[in-house]
Amino acid sequence: MIRPELLQNIEKLTQDFNSIPTDRKAHLETLSAYIQKKYNAKKTPKLIVICTHNSRRSHLGQLWLAAAADYYQLPKLESFSGGTEATAFNPNAIAAAQRIGFEIAQLVKAENSIYNIRWKIGQEPYQAFSKRFEQPPNPTQEFAAIMVCTEADEGCPFVSGTDFRIALPFQDPKAFDGTPKEAAKYDERCEQIGTEMLYVLSKVSVN
Repeated sequence: MIRPELLQNIEKLTQDFNSIPTDRKAHLETLSAYIQKKYNAKKTPKLIVICTHNSRRSHLGQLWLAAAADYYQLPKLESFSGGTEATAFNPNAIAAAQRIGFEIAQLVKAENSIYNIRWKIGQEPYQAFSKRFEQPPNPTQEFAAIMVCTEADEGCPFVSGTDFRIALPFQDPKAFDGTPKEAAKYDERCEQIGTEMLYVLSKVSVN
């Protein structure tokens, strides 16, 4: 069962699909079609959300895909995140995810800390930390590469092992770090990514 606060916010975001531009929806549906094709072939969809530093947008994208799969009661879907370089899961992104209902606790404090994350009650925690996209536990074959920043898409023209690649850039909330708009902009980006990942999986069905 999805955590109540998160579930309430998911239901709000599913009412906001009309905020997604028509051309963006069509683009998102190509990712839906990839996932649908995997299910039709009785395979587990594997998705790596990639941005430059694996610190903000890629983590949020991964978490939203996982939560959306549970919300729509889809069979096993594996979501991952990575960067073209590793830094750390940004505290502002963590705070935004917590505000919308994800349970996040620091497991190992370090320069690149490890966090336990839950989106369901009684869930075995998912461990999140910053990593390059080709590093474990990320898959190396038959996965979709979802490029959520322009820099990663342009700086990583070839992703080895992927069988589908899509550019879905989101504006980086990092530009508002240390400003009065910081929390609002991180919340805005978290909600936008959530809305779009929910939309992607709303178009997938399993008989």
